[in-house]
Amino acid sequence: MVATGSLSSKNPASISELVDHGFHPGSLLNDFDYWDYVVPEPNLNEVVFEETTCQSLVKMLENCLSKSKHTKLGCSRVLVPEKLTQRIAQDVLRLSSTEPCGLRGCVMHVNLEIENVCKKLDRIVCDSSVVPTFELTLVFKQENCSWTSFRDFFFSRGRFSSGLRRTLILSSGFRLVKKKLYSLIGTTVIEEC
Repeated sequence: MVATGSLSSKNPASISELVDHGFHPGSLLNDFDYWDYVVPEPNLNEVVFEETTCQSLVKMLENCLSKSKHTKLGCSRVLVPEKLTQRIAQDVLRLSSTEPCGLRGCVMHVNLEIENVCKKLDRIVCDSSVVPTFELTLVFKQENCSWTSFRDFFFSRGRFSSGLRRTLILSSGFRLVKKKLYSLIGTTVIEEC
């Protein structure tokens, strides 16, 4: 059946199809929008919950980078492209939406790729009370800027080296690898963004 903005013909086939879906012929109006009855209203509680979950995930990723800059990366600053953690959080939510426990069943390994070498930064368990059903491996990438290397080289040799430490600039690209833990098929999904 093709849906249109109004139901002008009262063709018996169309009406019987609507009746099969729970509509009664007596309740049909002349100018009736089919999509008002077929498409469900968006659940605002679900939208708010997803936005809250996304923001919480963004905060976890930012905290991971903040903790790692001194302990594992040995730098004073990490520059993150605008909306990068937001994009990652949305992709993580999308990949977890098909899982039985959703995001609660996720364990995320956060890495940084520097010159084709992956450095482990952190392991984030979304809900420790739930047995993990899948793993995500997030790989941040370093921005390849020649001027930052030159600047770090220049300042490390001069009188400014005592107060200035390295600044790490992240690329807007990242990689997410999803591995199902309890699947007979053993599905692995790799997304490069």
